[in-house]
Amino acid sequence: MSTHSMSRFKGGLPDYLIRHTTFRQMQIFEAIVRLGNFTRAAEELHITQPTVSIQLKKLTDVMELPLIDQAGRQIKATEAGEKLYQAVRDIFDSLSDLDSRIAEIKGLRSGRLRLAVVSTAKYFTPEILGAFCRLYPGVDVSLKVTNRERIFERIYNNEDDLYILGRPPGTGLDLETLPFAPNPLVVMASHEHPLCRESNISIERLAEEPFISREVGSGIRDTAMKLFAEHGLVPNVRMELGSNEAIKHAVVGGLGVAILSLHTLSLEGTNGPVDLLDVEGFPIERNWYLVHLKGKELSLIARTFLEFAKTSEPSIRQRMRDLYEEFSTRHRNRVAKL
Repeated sequence: MSTHSMSRFKGGLPDYLIRHTTFRQMQIFEAIVRLGNFTRAAEELHITQPTVSIQLKKLTDVMELPLIDQAGRQIKATEAGEKLYQAVRDIFDSLSDLDSRIAEIKGLRSGRLRLAVVSTAKYFTPEILGAFCRLYPGVDVSLKVTNRERIFERIYNNEDDLYILGRPPGTGLDLETLPFAPNPLVVMASHEHPLCRESNISIERLAEEPFISREVGSGIRDTAMKLFAEHGLVPNVRMELGSNEAIKHAVVGGLGVAILSLHTLSLEGTNGPVDLLDVEGFPIERNWYLVHLKGKELSLIARTFLEFAKTSEPSIRQRMRDLYEEFSTRHRNRVAKL
């Protein structure tokens, strides 16, 4: 390091960094390294990609060492960047612990709950959160909806208090998993699909139809593929889509059939353009799971929400039963008219 640089750090490196860097720069840098992508970092922090690049450059200028090594689309931290990343993570973890301790002191009058859920759970989680916030209006809630792969990244980085998954991981992370609500999987088709007028459809017959699937890594996809494999079948996958709504639109467009959670039809119900097929072995009964790292000291707010979510199970179960019965009744009436 040059004499000029040493003079800049005369008061000590920590003091210099405190005066010449911002918390926002640290936050941006942490997101870049964790996500390995400038665009994803910008999306997560709700800022533009140029802003991400500018703030990273300012931080790099202060450190006087390259922090990011970028080769094409591959982004990773340099040796100096990795040291800074670990220091920033320690700061964020300490602040998170402080937030939890302050909330404990205040009780449930205020504080923050950070919840991350897989995309299908967005159909019922906001209702649970809404009811929780009505009981504890001083609590600030953060809800992150993303895919299964990204959820595991967030668990690994300890970014949230609790997580909701449709299927816990088999190996790897050491997690506490609590089943708390039903998540039935059903077979969907458009109203005009010929199979809507048939009953007791076999898995073999279903496998002949063009199939609209979730992306690789999706829990629903894994369950569907396992079901076909158990019968020695390979589905006729026509396309793979990354969201439930995109799949429902493809089904309505007559592009094929799909296996999705019944929760995805909770808003439109039988009034929507999607129908359920009467396939042997369906609905497949699965559960939603509340998840957190084993050994993690949950805040008072997180513990309270955990118990509150468990009390929602009967109403969610009854809602799914009623919805499935509505579709079943409509199917029986349709078949009776043939």
